[in-house]
Amino acid sequence: MGRYIDDILQPGEKLLYSTNLHWVFYLPGLVGWAVSIALLVGSRMVTPDSLVLVFLALSAVAALVAFYLSFRAWFRRWTTETDVTSLRVVHKEGFIKRRTFEMSLDKVESVDVNQSILGRILNYGDVTIRGVGEGIEKIRTIASPLAFRNHITAR
Repeated sequence: MGRYIDDILQPGEKLLYSTNLHWVFYLPGLVGWAVSIALLVGSRMVTPDSLVLVFLALSAVAALVAFYLSFRAWFRRWTTETDVTSLRVVHKEGFIKRRTFEMSLDKVESVDVNQSILGRILNYGDVTIRGVGEGIEKIRTIASPLAFRNHITAR
């Protein structure tokens, strides 16, 4: 499966910048794996056999939840693209059920970046694109939001 942007580029249109969802989406899965490992280590530190089985069962449940959260984060990140071309801004998310929006760079009125303190430290944030007659589109938790904004506004 190729990238969405490669399929929709018009003749003479060039890809200027491409970004994706930030890796912070993996944090819930990583926390789940840490809990699973901690429970596994805890099962080796207790002596009653019934308590060992409880720790192992909880570790297995935590590992299943962590696997689900990690897979969901990877899949969402894999199926989301955000690009700036020489003519437009393109955002696509989803695999089977796809949601896309495209806005001509000529129609972009403003680009707002919203970053939390952690977002500033880890370089992620939300970008809101306001278009003249096009409405408002918000792209959440993308990597390098300031560079993305600069590629939209710089001409």
